Amino acid sequence: MQLDIEAFNSFLTEAVALWAPKVVGSLAVLLFGWIVAGRIRSIARRVLKASPIDDILIPFLAGVIHVLTVVVVVVTAMGVIGISTASFVAVLGAAGLAIALAFQGTFSNFAAGIMLLTFRPFDVGDYVEVGGSAGTVREVGIFSCLLNTPDNVEIRVPNDQIFGATIKNYSANDTRRIDLVMGVGYEDDLGTAARVCMDTISADPRVLADPAPLVAVSELGDSSVNLVVRPWVKKEDYWSCRFDLTRALKENIEAAGCSIPYPQRDVHMHQVSA
Repeated sequence: MQLDIEAFNSFLTEAVALWAPKVVGSLAVLLFGWIVAGRIRSIARRVLKASPIDDILIPFLAGVIHVLTVVVVVVTAMGVIGISTASFVAVLGAAGLAIALAFQGTFSNFAAGIMLLTFRPFDVGDYVEVGGSAGTVREVGIFSCLLNTPDNVEIRVPNDQIFGATIKNYSANDTRRIDLVMGVGYEDDLGTAARVCMDTISADPRVLADPAPLVAVSELGDSSVNLVVRPWVKKEDYWSCRFDLTRALKENIEAAGCSIPYPQRDVHMHQVSA
């Protein structure tokens, strides 16, 4: 029994002598690495705040940098102890692949959200048409965008349906063109109708002189001669001016003696003898 105790003490002494420096070194690496990771996260926050990156991305990106730094520290500490890091890295890679496949749609929305926040094709308050929906942008998030329709319906559109498709931003430019079509009868004087249309839009103070408004004959329709009326206005005056001009054009054209015909068809009756 005395011999066994001596052998155990000898084994324990050798094990402590062999592993103690490695364990102490590994703990030192972990402690130092944890402090460094915290400092790196703080530095990353300051750098990102000074960059044009959106504020909503800063906490996430700083957190990703911190996690990656901690992973590197843990792998380094395992290497100091003597544990093979190749298998550990392989396990991490396999786990990362499994997670990526499981959350493929989420990551797709997240990647599209980063691109939207980076390139800024639209901002909060813009009226846009995206992902088959149209409305005023209320929120640009990491995974989806929130829209409000003109009749106050809330729509949440996933980011991957936005960035990979056509984006129409009706608020991007300072001016917009109003496109109206006014039909007059074939027996009416086109010169009079065109002059009335131009006088009507020119009398509205919201209509811009540059670019110049346009009134022109565009089509010989089935029931009417169609005139296009195209004034330019500021984007905030678009709808109010469009509604007012539609009514004013109708009233002034009729007051000038021109008609706005209804759609009509000529039916010819042929009598066949018995």
